[in-house]
Amino acid sequence: MLGCFFLFQWECLWFLILSLTFFLTLSWFYFWWEVHNDYDEFNWFVYNRTGYWSDWSIPVLVTTAAGFTYIAFLLVLALCHITVGQQMNLHWLHKIGVTATLVATVVAIISIDQLWKEEWNILFISFQATAPFLHVGGVVAITLLAWLVAGQFARAERASFQVVLCIAYLSVVLALYLVPLTISSPCIMLKKDLGSRPAIFGHRGAPMMAPENTLMSFQKAIENKADGVQTDVSLSHDGVPFLMHDNLLRRTTNVDEKFSERASVHSSMFNWTDLEQLNAGEWFTTNDPFWTVHSLSASDSAKAANQSVCRLDDLLSLAKASNISVILNLQELPVEHPYNNNFINITLETIMNSGILQHMVVWLHDKDRQLVRQISPDFQQASESKREVSALIADGIFSLYLRYSQINVKEVREYTSRNLSTILYTVNEPWLYSVLWCAGVKSVTSDASHILKQVPSPIWLMPPDEYNLMWITSDVISFTLIVGIFILQNYHLIRYRLGSIRTYNPEQIMLSAAVQRSSKDVNIMKEKLIFAEISDGLGNAEELSLYSENGYDGCSNEAITPLDLQDVRIRMRD
Repeated sequence: MLGCFFLFQWECLWFLILSLTFFLTLSWFYFWWEVHNDYDEFNWFVYNRTGYWSDWSIPVLVTTAAGFTYIAFLLVLALCHITVGQQMNLHWLHKIGVTATLVATVVAIISIDQLWKEEWNILFISFQATAPFLHVGGVVAITLLAWLVAGQFARAERASFQVVLCIAYLSVVLALYLVPLTISSPCIMLKKDLGSRPAIFGHRGAPMMAPENTLMSFQKAIENKADGVQTDVSLSHDGVPFLMHDNLLRRTTNVDEKFSERASVHSSMFNWTDLEQLNAGEWFTTNDPFWTVHSLSASDSAKAANQSVCRLDDLLSLAKASNISVILNLQELPVEHPYNNNFINITLETIMNSGILQHMVVWLHDKDRQLVRQISPDFQQASESKREVSALIADGIFSLYLRYSQINVKEVREYTSRNLSTILYTVNEPWLYSVLWCAGVKSVTSDASHILKQVPSPIWLMPPDEYNLMWITSDVISFTLIVGIFILQNYHLIRYRLGSIRTYNPEQIMLSAAVQRSSKDVNIMKEKLIFAEISDGLGNAEELSLYSENGYDGCSNEAITPLDLQDVRIRMRD
């Protein structure tokens, strides 16, 4: 019996480890699925630290999905075993697998927390889109779990265990029922209160359809009806403004082939005559950063592979002809750059010479804003940092250009009430676009302008009264089912407590409820039942067999049989 006790303890420990691993892998899988919006940012983040470009996000997603599926399968099998009163009996190979999955998940979570901490914010933003439906799913899951809990309650021998089990389960149920009190989603609103659709700016053009910051990329954004484009402006060593996001040319050009000895030199330290020799599109068709090259036609694919570095005046001419707005983000130049002090003047001169209307230009650069206002007073001045509304207005700034995770719904609506517009980057997923739409955001930049343009309205919009009805209805139905399951699973005990079967003795009641149980107490109940029937003159071996056919003797699977009863009777007569 002592061995059985220790075996039971180990089984409980491994079940707890399996459950913990399940919830951790579920959380990690949910996080990595929702962070799909920022996969390109993650790949760029890794590239900056390794110097090697690859789509790291997909292997992480596949590995996470495989690990979660494996753990979920094991947990379902474990629950099935427990439901029928058997031990989990987890094989040692599975124990190694569970441990390895747990360790890998913990390491992944710690790594993200250390290296990409700000990305955790997407969890809270995603809950604004998914929480109402996750709540309903959680209620369904906890209701199904009632069958297992009620069965354990019925087979429990100690009242203390029953009390602890009920308190723990009901606490989880109550907490889940009350979760909607903490849910705050901008999409829980009346349709008449929904603001206008946020304008969509192509982030570096249309980088899913063509190489970023190339003329073809901006043309694709215009073809997809983008409201404007965003780009990064640098300045060549001989004073020509061109478009490039990275400090180095290695990721988006063939500089390693053309100028291998200068591949690690800042992009702005190249003359324009050198820059225009570089191929800025072959990397796109080779690396396929968004897994979209297969969707391009043969002609578009060939065109993309032959793109070159784009000049600022080429983009401005295209924007003027298409009557779209342009967000300009000026890159920092090295201190030793010959035009470091004249960068802004040269850029402004290029803009003015292009003939584009000034109010179609969104200016982000903070340096020398007063000079910019003097030369181009009608530019839309935008800031990349949050400040007090009064300070922004005093500086003549009426737009904020922020990452979508840097601002909350309350702040968006406060800025809007003070006539300050918000431009949030980079928004690629329809669910995120929908949440920001409901929040009142005015504009977004996107790598997927062609996808967001197909979103006619927020994915879901629910009036508060309708949401409250869904919440209360799901909770009431769940509670009713849980009560019914407990009554069904504990039918014998309830009948005995209510006194409707007084002819049954306590040993019969407990033994009939303790199905497939292995404990000393059950064996004692069996013995009491045998001698009680003999002393009462019942002698009904078939009835006894009915109650004990699923019982166990100690740690073995030996059930009490009619022959066992006959042997007892013979010994009693002797």
